[in-house]
Amino acid sequence: MEIRYATNPTEAKTYDTARLRSEYVIESLFVEGQLNLVYSHVDRFITGGVIPTREPIKLEADKHDMGAEFFLERREIGIINIGAPGKVTVDGTEYTLESKDCLYVGLGNKEVLFESADAANPARFYLSSTPAHKNYPTQKVAISEAEPAHLGSITNSNERTIYKYIHLNGVQSCQLVMGMTLLKPGNMWNTMPCHTHNRRSEVYLYFDMPEDGVVFHLMGEPTETRHVVLRNEQAVISPSWSIHSGVGTSNYTFIWAMAGENQEFSDMDHVAMQDLK
Repeated sequence: MEIRYATNPTEAKTYDTARLRSEYVIESLFVEGQLNLVYSHVDRFITGGVIPTREPIKLEADKHDMGAEFFLERREIGIINIGAPGKVTVDGTEYTLESKDCLYVGLGNKEVLFESADAANPARFYLSSTPAHKNYPTQKVAISEAEPAHLGSITNSNERTIYKYIHLNGVQSCQLVMGMTLLKPGNMWNTMPCHTHNRRSEVYLYFDMPEDGVVFHLMGEPTETRHVVLRNEQAVISPSWSIHSGVGTSNYTFIWAMAGENQEFSDMDHVAMQDLK
């Protein structure tokens, strides 16, 4: 488990590209046969990726870093499969996840196992975990069951569909809010006009991108913007003080996960376009 510490906006103004990437970008989440985790002190987020092949892979706690006997002793987790079909087994109960299906697993569950239906064409499970104080039921949401919201326009290059999985009016959690945004072909912009939200942080995972495609992810304070270049299946941590927008060389999909003291999806501090610098 890699550890990342929190940063502040005054320091971030001085970072060069290498430092920005080392603080915020998660480059190598998905490796076949491995579970990779990044523990961020920003709202105590744990972000992970796992590709099971021939053998199931168990979600285990790092006793030194987490101070827990098992991973969900004091945590909850959202899991979205971005690969081929696979299975997640939670304390003996099996949940099959097709591509873009989501599974919420609550506090107190002791054993979580990841498997692929076909080792030659494995599942790719993306994980977002936050601290929890109460047990909510484990619940699967297929993408066909998630209510889509169609937003944007081709004129603004941001026509997209948003799927909310874990939120106040959907799957219940202690603090985790999680969903996915799919941009339609010919559309490249996300989250512009932009916003911050001082009451929570966010992590984006960009995927469904061509091998030579990139997203220029915009971050920083609205009056001190910076950018990092992200490629397929790379994630970026967004502290509460930072904007989190992007423009790609083609359309793409991204998973957003939020944590903090407010689960209201619309709780945003909007930034006027003329105030960006």
